Amino acid sequence: MSAHGNAECVENALLHFDAERYRLLAWCVMPNHVHVVVEQIEGWPLAGVVHAWKSFTAKHINRTLARTGAVWMREYFDRFMRDDEHFSATFGYVERDPVVRGWVVRPEDWPWSSAAHR
Repeated sequence: MSAHGNAECVENALLHFDAERYRLLAWCVMPNHVHVVVEQIEGWPLAGVVHAWKSFTAKHINRTLARTGAVWMREYFDRFMRDDEHFSATFGYVERDPVVRGWVVRPEDWPWSSAAHR
């Protein structure tokens, strides 16, 4: 599986339980990290959701690359959106990351992101 296949695996994992366990608002799968903005749904704690994403994708990526070992760092960084301005800034940061890094010209040109799906 190529790096593109790995990115697609991660994106599919994010989309899989959208609207069932969380509401996926923005995402961007980068080569060495992932940005995700979700609205939690009662009964599905964020720690469990993130663990499920990491577990499923790590097993899949390791299997397809015929390797073992850690794929993801143990920790993850989360934050609570304080207001609409904070949400808007975070949303923009997530979708613009590939543009800022010079990999694409427009956010919607990065195929593994919410911008590409709109």
